[in-house]
Amino acid sequence: MGETTGFLKWHREGPSRRPVPVRLRDWKEVYEPFDAEALNRQAGRCMDCGIPFCNNGCPLGNLIPDWNDLVYRGHWQDAIDRLHATNNFPAFTGRLCPAPCESACVLGINADPVSIKQVEVEIIDRAFAEGWVTPQIPSVKTGKRVAVIGSGPAGLAVAQQLTRAGHDVVVLERADRVGGLLRFGIPEFKMEKKHLDRRLEQMEAEGTEFRTNAIVGQNVDIDILRASHDAVVLACGATAWRDLPVPGRELAGIHQAMEYLPLANRVQEGDLGSSPIDVAGKHVVIIGGGDTGADCLGTAHRQGAASITQLEIMPRPPEERSAGNPWPQYSMVYRVSSAHEEGGERVYSVNTERFIDDGHDRVKALLVHEVEMRDGKFTKVEGSDREIPADFVFLAMGFVGPEKGGWLDALGVELDERGNVRRNDDYMSSTPGVFVAGDMGRGQSLIVWAIAEGRACAAGVDAYLMGSSTLPTPVRPTDRPLV
Repeated sequence: MGETTGFLKWHREGPSRRPVPVRLRDWKEVYEPFDAEALNRQAGRCMDCGIPFCNNGCPLGNLIPDWNDLVYRGHWQDAIDRLHATNNFPAFTGRLCPAPCESACVLGINADPVSIKQVEVEIIDRAFAEGWVTPQIPSVKTGKRVAVIGSGPAGLAVAQQLTRAGHDVVVLERADRVGGLLRFGIPEFKMEKKHLDRRLEQMEAEGTEFRTNAIVGQNVDIDILRASHDAVVLACGATAWRDLPVPGRELAGIHQAMEYLPLANRVQEGDLGSSPIDVAGKHVVIIGGGDTGADCLGTAHRQGAASITQLEIMPRPPEERSAGNPWPQYSMVYRVSSAHEEGGERVYSVNTERFIDDGHDRVKALLVHEVEMRDGKFTKVEGSDREIPADFVFLAMGFVGPEKGGWLDALGVELDERGNVRRNDDYMSSTPGVFVAGDMGRGQSLIVWAIAEGRACAAGVDAYLMGSSTLPTPVRPTDRPLV
């Protein structure tokens, strides 16, 4: 390594977040620029650990010690080459991935781990600024045609890999813009869409075709699509959201997170002057304590909510790893995201019993009670009932798999016991020539898993079309994370 004792000399550092009063006035990313000398020190903290468990913690198998060393030595162009060798979209993962690699860092056994994500995002941002990210146009065309349904991270990874392998690839997106959840689910303050757009420009220059407003089962016939392509890849995500079927669910003012977040993003895209769901001056309750709930929280802050309460049925995580959550597993500890830093109340171990009507078919409050775990089940704590005022309620309780019925049934693909599309080790579904990647086959997961599966699925498609493939296969469908 560049600095063999760096981990002894330097402490972990990360970028500062812009002051809360400042960043709530806009929708720009929350972080300040990171000091170049501090970044050099962070790369230099990477240990000569012998077995880099960070590689195993990352589904992509990122060569993290390699590019840490290259950054420390100032070999930035070599660093982006090494980073791109395993990851098509480091600008996305460097901003959005929860960094299981850092939880698996050997230094993290008894100290703060290396700031891997920060090094990653600095490499790709510098590469774009220096003009090192250029189209990789295939030298030979195969004449094979592939249709990819869905333009989220899995679909984009499949498309870029197969395009570079020489196939003619078209990506079908039912929305009016490409990007899937990257475009409409991730708020601007977490990832400005310029990072997505510049990558799409590269993909178009490489030869990938994008078609928007392409709704399979409506203006796109699935049978014609299959007949006109040599392979079809399903990368539609796990878009069937989990609902909360309690009394009062039908009241106005109660929305799914993915009914709320895309509207705010469309305002930033310039499609709307204001969001039809605007919580300015209103009391907001968010049910769900994960990343999607935090996205709703940050969005409500920027819209000027009067108060925000975020509810989570699970108990508050510990400050440090528990005995049942050892290294190198993903550390299930209490974290404060940028949105949580901006305000709002987080309430744990609480369940919603019903929504309360204001007398005009609109929600005015939630009746909740505390819960505790008994014999593996959540049990009500008697006498803990209370009401929480709410003008708006956002359900951010996760997703239960792909949307069923319609054209998916017509394809005849089998589903697994979790309701996801079943696939073999080559990512092919039970229907020959139809492949599946990302959340549609794995279930709701991390962006880094979506990209890893997209890369591996592309290798399966390439081998199916050509008899063999040299494309990398970072993960199998049966692989499970350290999370």
